[in-house]
Amino acid sequence: MNKTNPGHFFEDFSLGQELVHATPRTVTEGDVALYCALYGSRFAVQSAASMAMAIGYEDAPLDDLLVFHVVFGKTVPDVSLNAVANLGYARGRMGVPVYAGDTLRTVSRVIGLKENSNGKTGVVYVNSVGLNQNDEVVADYCRWVMVNKRDASHPAPDPEIPDLPDRVAPEDLYVSDGLDMSGYDTTLAGSPHLWEDYAVGERIDHMDGMTIEEAEHMMATRLWQNTAKVHFNQFEQAKGRFGKRLIYGGHVISLARALSFNGLGNAFRLAAINAGTHCNPTFAGDTIHAWSEVLETSSLPDREDLGALRLRTVATKDLPCTDFPLKGEDGKYLPNVVLDLDYWVLIPREG
Repeated sequence: MNKTNPGHFFEDFSLGQELVHATPRTVTEGDVALYCALYGSRFAVQSAASMAMAIGYEDAPLDDLLVFHVVFGKTVPDVSLNAVANLGYARGRMGVPVYAGDTLRTVSRVIGLKENSNGKTGVVYVNSVGLNQNDEVVADYCRWVMVNKRDASHPAPDPEIPDLPDRVAPEDLYVSDGLDMSGYDTTLAGSPHLWEDYAVGERIDHMDGMTIEEAEHMMATRLWQNTAKVHFNQFEQAKGRFGKRLIYGGHVISLARALSFNGLGNAFRLAAINAGTHCNPTFAGDTIHAWSEVLETSSLPDREDLGALRLRTVATKDLPCTDFPLKGEDGKYLPNVVLDLDYWVLIPREG
């Protein structure tokens, strides 16, 4: 009897299939420190317990993307161990705050399947839900991934592509009970700019760049227990298309989010991921830059102290963002553009 896990191939998935992912993970202060060491995030609510408690949190919550990575990492052995590429995200909603000492686990359901025309791969759509030790939702998102087939001659399933919304509705964004922004200190947060200071169509060059080191991205994928072969195994990837390991896309998302502090310092909570595309591969040695565009501003139900910004953050490799690079005349992403992320953040309003 084979006791090892080769991962799921495309023909192993079925519509409606539930996947209960192994290895719950208790997050600690060590995870928080290592996340800061990897990405340098400076958002004050996640950095200082005093700032967090001043607005109603019980302690400094974990960075929302740290939570997302832990939840995502649980899915990899069952969903994307044999992936060619992670293609995109939709309908991602962050839930209750997570604190050091909480234990996270993930369950997924297959919501779509489509074999590719080459007959060698297919696209699998899953809805993954992260839960804490009290079975409260900490993250709920959809993603789709291209997965190898074990046997190209295996019959293709009837294609089923889920109908996913283009954005999470602002009224569906989670706002923690007891959150009161009257205690928020913009001086300590490092930025005077609040919800009213941002306008639809405004573009912000976040200016700074951050180089990805080989050790950092390997440490990050191990931290999230992300076992995807394309990130881990140089012996195997040396024989592949690029000849080297790919950077986990979430690593780039966290770098872009950390860089966005310069211009969006009060956007303290990433509340939802509407859509996301990993446009081109990223490798160790690449330097990430980022810029953002305000797509939408929205008030929140029954909140006068808190608003939401819908942002598009674009990350590039080895290309500063002074000119806001995105696509060429042919409508395709420029080769240096590596991430196009559409998401909501929560930000204080003028009191």
